[in-house]
Amino acid sequence: MKIAMMTNSYRPYTAGVPVSIERLSKGLQANGHEVVVFAPSYEGQGTEADVVRYRSLIKGIANGFSVPDMMDVRIEKAFREGKYDVIHVHHPMLIGNTALYLSRKYDVPLCFTYHTRYEQYLHYMKASFLKQVIPSYVNYYTKRCDMVFVPTPSMKAYLEEIGSEANIAVLPTGIATEGFEADAMEAARLREELLGQKSYLFCTVARLAKEKNIEFLFRALARRKRTRGADFRLVLIGEGPYEQYLKEFARQQNLEEEVLFIGKVANEEIKNYCKAADLFLFSSLSETQGIVLLEAMAAALPVLALKASGVRDIVVNGRNGFMTNVSEIEYESRLQALLLQDRSYLEQGAIETARQYEVQEIAKWAAVYYNIAIQSHRQLIRCGETGGKAAWKHFIF
Repeated sequence: MKIAMMTNSYRPYTAGVPVSIERLSKGLQANGHEVVVFAPSYEGQGTEADVVRYRSLIKGIANGFSVPDMMDVRIEKAFREGKYDVIHVHHPMLIGNTALYLSRKYDVPLCFTYHTRYEQYLHYMKASFLKQVIPSYVNYYTKRCDMVFVPTPSMKAYLEEIGSEANIAVLPTGIATEGFEADAMEAARLREELLGQKSYLFCTVARLAKEKNIEFLFRALARRKRTRGADFRLVLIGEGPYEQYLKEFARQQNLEEEVLFIGKVANEEIKNYCKAADLFLFSSLSETQGIVLLEAMAAALPVLALKASGVRDIVVNGRNGFMTNVSEIEYESRLQALLLQDRSYLEQGAIETARQYEVQEIAKWAAVYYNIAIQSHRQLIRCGETGGKAAWKHFIF
């Protein structure tokens, strides 16, 4: 099968969606499929096989993000010459509109992954009125797709709640096999270097942005320092527009010595930081899946997180970690309890959870869903219908 992956963002830009696309593409290729990624151009990008780069209107904003040009004629030219079996697009806007156009013009089935609750990011645009508009647009777009993927059951429930008429399948982001192979010696070196004279080392990975709710984590740790002493360090991996603000916030919370801003770390190295730590701390309320939670679990690191969409689909209390309500008192209390107990059963549960998300297994399911989309699309053409659940009444499997 030949798949056109279409995206508004891709490497070298670092974020959850580019990671998800790269992993799925590699998993599909390992399973014998041909995948070509259509992605915008970036400053400093290298030459790479199986990637069609199209023009960006603006490069190098917001920590390297590019604003793609969905009208670039190279997109249609490469697509037409490629003779694809299916389009898998990862955004409903910009390249999403191009994918919809190409699907209609060349009669190629369209699959779409709903990665992001876009209304949770409107603070960047200062356009709160769009909170009512976005669900309507999502419904409009998904209705025109042959298949819609979501990373978790809670995201499927959300689309159904807002009235989506799409055919929805759960397809999580996978964990690469090498994600389970942390370097024990490197992890030990990192622990010694980062821990210093402290007793506990915590790790978190997040884009340094408002929606990641990192201030909550700092407040909870500041409470711990006040009540139990400065016996810990937090390794904060990531970069983003809130970096300077968060550094100042850490200073205000008297955590200059306890919070280590590591910055950007190569994805293949994050597992060693996780292996070096005692617990993975997470405070985001805006995750659709929480890839970093699974990456931590692949390194046998239990998670302490806030109850939220996406998180609830991965973290199981008492099996691979714990969740708390949005309460600094409750969070810090659970943190203390975890540090005082034997965590070996949580470590084992974390690995077992991560194993369920190995990327080649996820890719096998993707191929199954692509084939369903292809066959249902053919039924639609024969019946003269367009998109949505209409396809499924003609297709029995």
